[in-house]
Amino acid sequence: MLLLPERLTAHEANDTLRMLQQGLRGEPADRVVVDAGALAAFDSSALAVLLECQRIARASGRRFEVQQLPPKLRALAVLYGVAELLPEAVTP
Repeated sequence: MLLLPERLTAHEANDTLRMLQQGLRGEPADRVVVDAGALAAFDSSALAVLLECQRIARASGRRFEVQQLPPKLRALAVLYGVAELLPEAVTP
């Protein structure tokens, strides 16, 4: 499972994406889960980072899911019309 930091704005987006890309390489499962539970401060850059992670995961044949997406970030995803691209993780 990959973890998002507490803060993910345009200022942190590139570093966060690099960190997640490294984590994606180390994920052996056919499913990549990103835990967004720690996110407290964010902007639309958080959506861009998540969508890029999804693109990378799917390019390697893996499912992509988000766990604990903050309601305000989900609302932002709905506003931008990308909510369906961020499926919520289902815990086994």
